[in-house]
Order: sequence, then structure tokens, then C-alpha cells
Amino acid sequence: MVEKEISQAVISRLPRYFRYLGELKDEGIERVSSQELSDIMQVTASQIRQDLNNFGGFGQQGYGYNVEFLYEEIGKILGLDRKHNLIIIGAGNLGQALVNYVDFERRGFLFKGVFDINPALYGKKIRGIEVQCMEHMNQFVRDNNIDIAVLTVPKTEAAEIAERLISYGIKGIWNFAHVDLKVPEGIQVENVHLSDSLMKLSYNISRFQKDM
Repeated sequence: MVEKEISQAVISRLPRYFRYLGELKDEGIERVSSQELSDIMQVTASQIRQDLNNFGGFGQQGYGYNVEFLYEEIGKILGLDRKHNLIIIGAGNLGQALVNYVDFERRGFLFKGVFDINPALYGKKIRGIEVQCMEHMNQFVRDNNIDIAVLTVPKTEAAEIAERLISYGIKGIWNFAHVDLKVPEGIQVENVHLSDSLMKLSYNISRFQKDM
């Protein structure tokens, strides 16, 4: 059976559904309608229904969605029903901040190792994880079943490091380097450009001020 192709626009909304449903669950709310979700998320009710219908729907007309069930099902779709072992390459300020962000662990993303090219950082501990030299990375990836690598390195180094990681068996790269990585088919990359988000915010501020 050929798996249905899901658009990236739909996939990009799934984490928001998961986050808002988690908040509703924590508040003790058992059921929610697509219209109620629409009011919370600022996404149309019809869009919500279309998105969820890609995965089976999960709701009943006039009955809405069971919050806990939908939360768990979207978690499974996102692959959050299993643990993901991560390493970080780049132990600078951003890398340290990511390791220290404990909410990742609650979602099943477990930082196992931190690597850097700077000898002055070797042995430093970040939340109990010791910074290691890059030469140890290959064996560490294989010994610890690492499936995701996080790059917080200069863009001039990112492509070469990504190639090494792929040769070690890494299947997913979360890339904070200021360059879009090109990788072989089957390797998943999420390029994160923090400045893009800031420039989008700047644009929206400027547009709002012009409209006043």
C-alpha cells in the first residue's frame, strides 16, 4: 500500500496541535470541537478538520475530539512515542542553551553527547554531559544509537561536519548553521535560521505601523 503524501504545510501545523492539546489536557478538558480549537489556534475549523482527516479524522460530528486521545495520536504521528538520542556539535552559547532546555527531554529528545573542536572546552560539563573532541564522535554515535545530530557550528564548517555525521549513520540533522544543507535522499534535515524569524517579525511590525 502506497503511503499518502502529506504536505509540509500540514506537517508544520502538527506540533502546534500537539502543544495546544497538551495545554487543554493539563487543564482537565476532555473534549474539544474543531471550532473551539480554531478559536485557540487562529486556524479555521475547516482547515483543522482537513489536516486531521489526512491521518484518519479522529473526531465525530457533533461530538468533537477526545483531547487525550487526539494528543496521544498526534504524538505518535510526530514520532514522540519513542525516544530520540541526540548529540550536539558546537558547545558555544547556543549549543549550551539547547542542552539546558529540559523540555526536550519531556518530549523524548535525549541529549547524549556534546562535541566541539575547541580543546579549551574539553571536559566541561553541560547538565552533566562532558564536552568531547570531534575524534570521539564516530564511535560515540555507533555506541549510543544516536539518530539526530544538532549543528550549532559556523556555516563554513557545517557541510563537512554533516557529511561526516551521515557517514557515521546519522539519519536526521537539526541545523542551526546559517546555511541550507544539501544531503542525500533519505537523510532528514531541518534548517533553522533564527534571523529569518526575526526579520519576519520586523516586517510585520513595519507593516502594522504603516497601516496605522
